[in-house]
Amino acid sequence: MATTAPSSEHTIGRRELVVLIALLMSLNALAIDGMLPALDEIAHEFGVAAGNQRQLIVSVYLLANGIGSLVPGAFADRYGRKPVIMIALASYVLFSLIVALSADFTVMLIARGAQGVLAGGLMVAPVALIRDRYEGDQMARMMSMVSAVFIIMPVIAPSLGQAVMLLAGWRWIFVSLAMAAAIAALWTWIRLPETLSEDNRQTIDVPVILRNMRTALFNRASIGYVIGTALLIGAVFGYVNSAQQLIGEHFGAGKWFPVVFGGTAAMMAVSNIVNSRIVTRFGARRVSHSGVLIFIVVSCVQVWASINRDGDIFWFIPLMATNLALLGFLGANFGSIAMQPFANIAGAASSVQTFFRMFGAAMVGMVIGQSYDGTARPFAFALLTCSVLALLLVLYSEKGKLFRRLNKPLQAHVP
Repeated sequence: MATTAPSSEHTIGRRELVVLIALLMSLNALAIDGMLPALDEIAHEFGVAAGNQRQLIVSVYLLANGIGSLVPGAFADRYGRKPVIMIALASYVLFSLIVALSADFTVMLIARGAQGVLAGGLMVAPVALIRDRYEGDQMARMMSMVSAVFIIMPVIAPSLGQAVMLLAGWRWIFVSLAMAAAIAALWTWIRLPETLSEDNRQTIDVPVILRNMRTALFNRASIGYVIGTALLIGAVFGYVNSAQQLIGEHFGAGKWFPVVFGGTAAMMAVSNIVNSRIVTRFGARRVSHSGVLIFIVVSCVQVWASINRDGDIFWFIPLMATNLALLGFLGANFGSIAMQPFANIAGAASSVQTFFRMFGAAMVGMVIGQSYDGTARPFAFALLTCSVLALLLVLYSEKGKLFRRLNKPLQAHVP
């Protein structure tokens, strides 16, 4: 069953909502993937000698984005989803321009951190907005549709970044980010309705906020999915952090790096589309539990290939593409299951869950990225470790029972 704010049906349709929410959430992906081809040039201009140090441009943003997600939920539950999104977009524009004008590597990292913190609302408020309108498998379907659209950004972002860099230099990548956020702000201001009902508005009261966050975090049915998602996304962040070195240098892709990176990431868009078609039929739990088991098997093959076919890109690409495709059956479904119990505190729940997902994933990704040793072995073992731990956490939340279905299949189409 879908739950809908009264005014939203008359203001924006589902398709437009999917595209707009996808654009808002993809701005974080653009801030991460768009400058991957420019890392070498940025490091050279600022005199950053250590190879792994260049990863800080990515990992600082990821960590800050996770921290920043703790705050917006409480304000989104009090003042609404739209004001939080508008403030996040304005901050994104400002700090993108500051980064573009940076003359020092440390200043750049500070600006990236501030941008990541203040852009946390772009992850929190849209999820709460979707929870306002949908629940259960319908929310999982909606999140998959959003993911299928916004995942296009990581696919094309490296190529866009490289094109901008070749035409105008790496600083214009950040100017382009500011322009994209400004367009999103205008669209949001004109078309996005407020979905928070008066009945669900919370007070800005620290004890109440902390109680809501504690409720959202320590619910047994949710926490395994939240931390499990953090581990799986962390493995992907480790891939993003070290992708330029791993693919461009170790596997020798060179100038083809954006194509290879984008090609593997494209599988996430495909699988999210498939997931949006099948999740209401089979249920989010059945689909995601199957996905994590297959992920473990593929990761075992990754470990074997990293030892016995090290440096062979023709083994790495299909295995990595498969891992990323499987995430399309995990991320949206895990997130929807974790949010299911919290209809009346969706903002607080989205904040604390996003924090643990993003901050935890950023920490895991940083560790994996910094463990790069010139081979694919650390990354392969990280994939296997993270997926096994994710399965154990899911088993904890499900009290040892996989493949249950708690929501009945819909008998009729719900828009």
